[in-house]
Amino acid sequence: MFLDELPEFERRVLEVLREPMETGEIAISRAARQVRFPARFQVVGAMNPCPCGFSGHPTIECQCTPQQVLRYRSKISGPLLDRFDLHVEVPVQSGDILMGHAEGGESSAVVRSRVAQAREQQAKRKQLNSTLSGRALQEACRLDADGERLLTGALEKLGLSARALHRILRVARTLADLDGVSDLAHSHLVEALAIASLTANTDKMPWCRRDP
Repeated sequence: MFLDELPEFERRVLEVLREPMETGEIAISRAARQVRFPARFQVVGAMNPCPCGFSGHPTIECQCTPQQVLRYRSKISGPLLDRFDLHVEVPVQSGDILMGHAEGGESSAVVRSRVAQAREQQAKRKQLNSTLSGRALQEACRLDADGERLLTGALEKLGLSARALHRILRVARTLADLDGVSDLAHSHLVEALAIASLTANTDKMPWCRRDP
């Protein structure tokens, strides 16, 4: 399900998504009866950085006040954001990229092949990474002492919830699968922290930065 201009949806409508996003089920209550239906789906949301859309633009000045930006972004609640596995900022693209003239990058066929191999690794564990929890999550995401220190520091400095921590581990496990390795590396955890949470600002964690 793709929700474009996410903040433009009514907040009460968005909040209803929290339960099925978390449990993969939806409960409908009518009078004395309650029925539960399977509702495992993928949610993709898109939004501008501010009402005018130019906050952070390299050449166009944003016309929004700080209060307007805050009001716009606050339409999406923290608990709802906490249920999105990936938070990705898409920067302004150059004309060469938009016109298809830029070189470099991988083809879709190469990416598809790597994704298929990662899915095969998950199939061998008999559970997709998106459904890992409890003991299964611990078994699939064993951490060394360095990894434990990294996540402990992130929990303390960023105030991550337990849900966010589990999400970061699942994303790190997927990154390791895409690299074709069985053990989580420090780089997998750092990348997962960077892309799995809007609050995960590595500038606050100099001890987890990677060399360029």
